[in-house]
Formats: sequence, C-alpha cells, structure tokens
Amino acid sequence: MPDDLAELVDAVRERRAILFAGAGVSMSVGLPSWQTLIEHLAAELDMDPAEAIATAGSHQALAEYYRLRQGSIGPLRSWMDREWKVSEARVRASRLHQLLVELDFPIIYTTNYDRNLETAYELAGRPYVKVANARDVAKATWDVTQIVKFHGDFEDDSSLVLAETDYFSRLSFDSPLDVKFRADAMGHPVLFIGYSMQDLNIRLLLHRLWETWARSGYERDRPKSFVFMPRANPVQQAVLGRWGITVVTGESDDPEEALCVFLQELDLRAKERPSRPEPRAALPVT
Repeated sequence: MPDDLAELVDAVRERRAILFAGAGVSMSVGLPSWQTLIEHLAAELDMDPAEAIATAGSHQALAEYYRLRQGSIGPLRSWMDREWKVSEARVRASRLHQLLVELDFPIIYTTNYDRNLETAYELAGRPYVKVANARDVAKATWDVTQIVKFHGDFEDDSSLVLAETDYFSRLSFDSPLDVKFRADAMGHPVLFIGYSMQDLNIRLLLHRLWETWARSGYERDRPKSFVFMPRANPVQQAVLGRWGITVVTGESDDPEEALCVFLQELDLRAKERPSRPEPRAALPVT
C-alpha cells in the first residue's frame, strides 16, 4: 500500500474516516444492474428497451416519464424493493461486506437503495443507525455506525433519488443529507469505493467539496479524500487530483477482488498499532 495512504490508515485506526459506497458494492452480491431497471421500465411503459433509453437519454429521465405516466413512483419502488433483495446467506458469504464491517467506519454513506449494508451489520451483531431523511439526521447518534442512505431508502418513497427531477433537486447540494455530508467531510478523510467515476452526480459532489475548501482560504488544511478504482486511469487521476482526491488503484483484473485486497490491506495496516483507547469511540462532531 502506497505511503501516501498513511493519513487514511491513521484515520481508520482512530475511527475518523468516512466511507462512501457505490453500486459496485451492491452488485458484488448479485444486485441487478441499471440495464435491468431500464428493461423493466420499458416493459411497464410498453416500449422497446433500446428505443426507450435512446428516446429518454438516461434511466433517470425514463423513471421521470414513468412517474408522469403512472402518477407515482410507488409501483416502481415496490418492484425494486422485491428485486433488489439479497438473501442473508449471500451477504454473509460476501468477503467485501465482512471487510466493511470489520473496518468499523463511524459513518458510511451509500447511494444504494438496498439494505445489504444493514444486513451485514446485523449478521455481525454490530449496532448501527440508518439515516435517510431530515428526521433521521436529528435522531442520529455518534456512538454507533451511521449508515446514511444518500439517495434514499425503500421504506420512504419521498426520500428516493431515482427520477430526473430528484437528481436535479439535489444539484443545489443543500438537502439535509447534503448539508450533513459537507459537515462530515470538512473534518474527516473520505474513502469512495464502488464508483466508476463516470457518475456525474458523484463527480459533482467531489467538485463541490473541493470548491468549498478552495473558497474557504484554508485548502491546505483539508483532510485528504480517496477514491478506489480497480484499474489505473490517467485521465481520472489527473482530474480528480486537481480536486484534491487521491486515486488508489488495484492490480487484479477482477474489480471485486481488487477492492477486497485493498480493503484487507487497509484493515491489516490499521490494526498494526492499535491506538484508540475505546474501540467504539464516537466520531467527534465538527
């Protein structure tokens, strides 16, 4: 593991690092791809899948059309809730999910709608609190891991960021969960995993974070942020590096294996010199 990750290792050891997990984490246990969602939307709208996505331009716009036609996103949410479920056995067998629990992040942000992270914590007998809306933010505690459903949760239709209007509403970066993320990320290193970095919403989030620090006049004091990518990409490394994001790359052709190897090494290094007096110490409020 490169020496420039020392800050991340120390932050994990001291339980100060924040994790931001994307679709790659859920797909590792067999969740459907966005293509499956597009095919279902097309079938519900009596459209050919290729024609539907070509006409709409994105799955978000197609979901927006679905909501306009159906009058609600509810039926789609119900279908996704059924299809996006993974058995406890599959989560239990997932080395990736085991590592995420073992690393003991105080806060995990995720853009995934499923509850696989929650299941992993339950299987390990580890406490957590789910945060999906403003009410949850107010009730969140700092003594157990917070699992922040950044794009919503199936138990609350109004929290879902799925259709185009939902995404556009989040571009202002001022929803309760956006404000919480800005506050959390301002004082703590953040590790992003499970993203291809082609997701414009995540790229905008990273850019806004850099912009906030750049305007503050204290950019040199900013905690480092890190993005794990299965393969080296000089273009992404240059662009993300400009925004103060350190790109970490794997060496395996299998993205899941590469991520697991990285997380396992991070876990081992963080445990080399245990330094925190309380294993469940709370992340300090900034």
